[in-house]
Amino acid sequence: MERHGALCAVTVVAIWVLQFTYKFLRSPLRHIPGPLYTRATRLPLKLSIVTGKRIYFIHDLHQKYGPVVRIAPDEVSISSLPEFKEIHRVGSAFLKTPWYQKFSWDRNPGVFTMRDPKEHAARRKLFARAFSKSELRQTWEPVVREKVQLAVSRIRGELLRDGISDVLKWWTFLATDVSGHLMFGESFKMLQYGKVRYESAHCCMTDSANGQKKNKYIDILESTMMGSGINVELPIVALIGRHVPLASFQAMFRPSDYLTEYGRRAVSNSRANSNSTRNIFTGIVSESEKASSTLSEEDVVIEAGNLIVAGSDTTAVTLTYLIWAVLSQPKLQHDLEEEVSALDPNYNEAALEELPLLNAVITETLRLYGAAPGSLPRGVPNGGATFCGYLIPQGTTVSTQSYTMHRDEGLYPDPETFDVSRWLGGDGQESDAARQGLSPFGYGTRICLGVHLAWMELRLAATEFFRECRGVRLASGTTRESMKPENYFLIAPSGHRCDIQRHGSKRLCGEGQGERGCPCSINVGPTCSFGRSDMENPPKKRQKKAEEAARGLAGLFFPPPPGLISNLIQPTAK
Repeated sequence: MERHGALCAVTVVAIWVLQFTYKFLRSPLRHIPGPLYTRATRLPLKLSIVTGKRIYFIHDLHQKYGPVVRIAPDEVSISSLPEFKEIHRVGSAFLKTPWYQKFSWDRNPGVFTMRDPKEHAARRKLFARAFSKSELRQTWEPVVREKVQLAVSRIRGELLRDGISDVLKWWTFLATDVSGHLMFGESFKMLQYGKVRYESAHCCMTDSANGQKKNKYIDILESTMMGSGINVELPIVALIGRHVPLASFQAMFRPSDYLTEYGRRAVSNSRANSNSTRNIFTGIVSESEKASSTLSEEDVVIEAGNLIVAGSDTTAVTLTYLIWAVLSQPKLQHDLEEEVSALDPNYNEAALEELPLLNAVITETLRLYGAAPGSLPRGVPNGGATFCGYLIPQGTTVSTQSYTMHRDEGLYPDPETFDVSRWLGGDGQESDAARQGLSPFGYGTRICLGVHLAWMELRLAATEFFRECRGVRLASGTTRESMKPENYFLIAPSGHRCDIQRHGSKRLCGEGQGERGCPCSINVGPTCSFGRSDMENPPKKRQKKAEEAARGLAGLFFPPPPGLISNLIQPTAK
């Protein structure tokens, strides 16, 4: 019996060695540039994903090896513009890989994770008209502007009361309230109450120290993004994590539970308001109620939950980085404040679309800090493909990431510098290639459904902020380090906040004068439910907790030797 067991063990090891040797020496991808370790194992890529550093891991490899680089035994990353366009063009045979299905968490696929082009086109069609620029401007612009004004008044109110305000928090509430109102017919009223009104075990918790409610919505969004990488790349670790009776683990490893809860409430609102209030989600709800419909109730709930997340984190993060980037350049801040202050008080988005500096600021923010700059994996179709002179066989995963595309020195000189002159014409006028290389919302038929809504929110919010909060500055705790993006599919500041403050003795626009003293001032309204204690005691960095959780659980199965993780996820030059 013992000899039989030993023989089985030797056989397993021998098979593993043979597979390893084949991948290393005989793989059809062996001619693709890249470090030796990516020929044999996906572990370095996995570790970069679960520690929020995937975009940096891949970008560093491109910087060292060129536009085509092998990042795993069966995956190649490409950063060349012509190849990017070929992979993602309309009608492309490069389809989404099974990797996307892992984000469904055993649920039916939604419009984002669908792989079949026909199914995706049919589902997307249900939303197309509602998300068009003309429909949004005609029907929803007043609603968006009203919520933007409320968000800025909350920021302004905190600045007046406490001298400091976290714009990431308020932009997240803004984007979520806009999504709730437009898509489901009822706002979540986070801006009004300064927290989640829908209080449940998933949304809020009681702080035993002071008996006050602590908002958990943002924590849930962050944990969902962090847990996604671990769920996809380390499923065994995720399986154990789902059974750890801690709220942080449940949010991280059972994201579908939270998305489903929010989705069901949103669908309920949409149905309740279908006769009295128009909303974007009406179309898909109506389709699901037809006798001939193939949409199930689960499909509807899934799309609702996905839209809430997609409409919250993405716009909020981009707005946060826009504020940070502009406040980091006082002259740019002054010039932008001057441009938007000259607007008629009754401006609309069409007027904002004509402002050169405002749109240059937004475009440059999307280039450097687009919310989803990570890889977009696609499968090489039958017959294979040739990219930059390299033959890549069918079945291989090829991926592109806008983080690297947007830092191509050939398209964007001095790419790490936030330089709005790239988009302002004259000597700095952008080339056609530079404009075509910009893909913060994706490309082709898979481009983001909400691209026009995102632009509307970005234009209106940036304009209102720099009209109402003139002269504000970054708080001392808001540093380049705290704002360095972490990448859990989407990006977010590693400090998970972006505090701004009043500048010395300078008054905010209209402060102490009321509406008559300043044509652009608005009523601040009632104070929010966040007190000074929220400002003085910022939450701990979630990335550190996520890394510790991932490493701790992963260590149960493959404890790494000291220094291995940092060495693997930070490629060094030869």
